[in-house]
Amino acid sequence: HVQLVESGGVSVPPGGSMTLSCTPSGYTTRTNCMGWFRQAPGKQREGVATIDPYGISRYAASLSGRFVVSRDNAKMTLFLQMNGLKPEDTAMYYCAARFGIIGTLDSGKYNYWGQGTQVTVS
Repeated sequence: HVQLVESGGVSVPPGGSMTLSCTPSGYTTRTNCMGWFRQAPGKQREGVATIDPYGISRYAASLSGRFVVSRDNAKMTLFLQMNGLKPEDTAMYYCAARFGIIGTLDSGKYNYWGQGTQVTVS
């Protein structure tokens, strides 16, 4: 049974920072691409960042370099460091993993999803 468990979502004031983590169980992520997505109320899910097994990352253009995605392959853990948070960053953030090594922000390409962790900026 594959599970992706996100953690680290909290409420912070604008300009604050936080780091989200994602830990898989029942699944090996060392050779797979992983990503972060978010969904705000009333909006579609959007890709935030993705990172392949070699550490090559891609980001949504709207983030303007405020977020950094990383992974610890030994611990099979995914991270998202978020800086300069804005109220528009408020959303449920999801971790996802996909078969294959090519990074993509297309949510339809991902095979496994976590339950999400709430990030609130206000």
